[in-house]
Amino acid sequence: MDHSVTATQADAGSSSQPGQNPYLQHPPARTGPRDPGDDWVEGDRGRFWGRFGAAGVLAYDPDRGVLLQHRAEWSHNGGTWGLPGGALHQGEDAVTGALREAHEEAAVPGDSVSVLFTSVLDFGYWSYTTVVLLVTAPFEPVISDPESIELLWVPLTDVDARELHPGFAAAWPGLRTRLLSLAEASR
Repeated sequence: MDHSVTATQADAGSSSQPGQNPYLQHPPARTGPRDPGDDWVEGDRGRFWGRFGAAGVLAYDPDRGVLLQHRAEWSHNGGTWGLPGGALHQGEDAVTGALREAHEEAAVPGDSVSVLFTSVLDFGYWSYTTVVLLVTAPFEPVISDPESIELLWVPLTDVDARELHPGFAAAWPGLRTRLLSLAEASR
């Protein structure tokens, strides 16, 4: 069974040519005001998206693996595989922000997951929180904004075979070890 959703499937009614993703070349036009958190921050460790930090969801389904997002070409580190997530809003905690972003980008239903643990990368002036979720009721992700080329359930053993977002690639070995430990403990 294919557990993949592509932007062209999600945008079947769009005016683009069949098989073409209209979001590959340019970011979408913004509608409405930007959140104050939607901005870059810079410091001695680099430039990062999210004035108040950022967070993403690593959804884990023991039967299907983890949900990965193939990032739109126009995005930072576009074309790589990572997690649904993004900038936190002002005053928003990381778990709430990660769940909001995962729902916005992949239609991850909050009532079908539970938090297993969080992992934080903190540079002082910017932080990223990975919120690891256990899927408690199976769901199919849906591309619901232009930030994704594809959403895919990937077995834990196959994640390394993809071109990963550099931040996710650095965090993946530790996250995988924790997930495998939890899986072993639940048997």
